[in-house]
Amino acid sequence: MTIDEIIDEFSYLDDWEDRYRYVIELGKSLPDLPETERTAENKVQGCASQVWLVTHQQGGEADPVLTFEGDSDAHIVRGLVAIVLATYSGKAASEIATLDALDVFGKIGLVEHLSSQRANGLRSMIGRIKSEAARRMASVH
Repeated sequence: MTIDEIIDEFSYLDDWEDRYRYVIELGKSLPDLPETERTAENKVQGCASQVWLVTHQQGGEADPVLTFEGDSDAHIVRGLVAIVLATYSGKAASEIATLDALDVFGKIGLVEHLSSQRANGLRSMIGRIKSEAARRMASVH
């Protein structure tokens, strides 16, 4: 599902309960991360729940396209992971560096409903993706 489709779906959901259920549904649709990828290296630091993030690079050019896989041990966080992946996965590293998923979460009205712990975890996940993009752009120069 694309981020535009997700934003569109949220526009039809009026109350927080429906949005919450939809986030959980998005998490359920996320493919399971293989056990071999659930490593300390792939674990996102700063998340209260366990979150793993795997980066794949397509092409070795100056601005590689990055795709991401992710997972969490918490249902709602798994849904947040799905939204973050829909926002960033399949984009060029330069685009990832300038794209702020928190804007997307603001548009769909989720930011104000996240606990401070979850919001910090979300920032950690976004920070990890952005640093991966910056590192992979720098590694080819």
